Amino acid sequence: MKLIIHDLQEKEFSKLFRSLPTDDYVISPSQGIHSCLGCFGCWIQNPSYCVIPDEGHQIGDLLAKATDVIIISRCCYGGFSPQVKRVLDRFLPYMLPYLEVTEGRMRHTPRYENRFNVSANFYGEMITPEEETIANRIVDELTFDMNGTGCSVSFYRDKSGLKGIAL
Repeated sequence: MKLIIHDLQEKEFSKLFRSLPTDDYVISPSQGIHSCLGCFGCWIQNPSYCVIPDEGHQIGDLLAKATDVIIISRCCYGGFSPQVKRVLDRFLPYMLPYLEVTEGRMRHTPRYENRFNVSANFYGEMITPEEETIANRIVDELTFDMNGTGCSVSFYRDKSGLKGIAL
């Protein structure tokens, strides 16, 4: 299953990606996923599931089934848009609360054996080289912390370029 996270309006997304495989799961801004509370309920009260009763409560479970995580986001100072960042913050239930050092880097201990590839696709009219450097590092760190198999980062000057993304 591919987990697709985007910040596009529904009409834009539907126009760019007309048909998706039935087993793919799409998270969009219209789902109203709330910000992480930082309560650690996903580690203590209800392991692997967020305690916030919204569409994001099962993100840990979705990640445990994903083969690929595809992110489509406006580039904001080298990072993700607020809508996408809100979803990424809710990835916490996928990990255990413990920390480990792997390859000389610290990360959360994986909860699941499943590993997935991360593909980040940033769009924006004036993305600077510095923002591209920051975005590459952020995606690399996200992939490492989530115990991913690898990552790729692409940049598009306008949304029409997103049409070439393989979903």
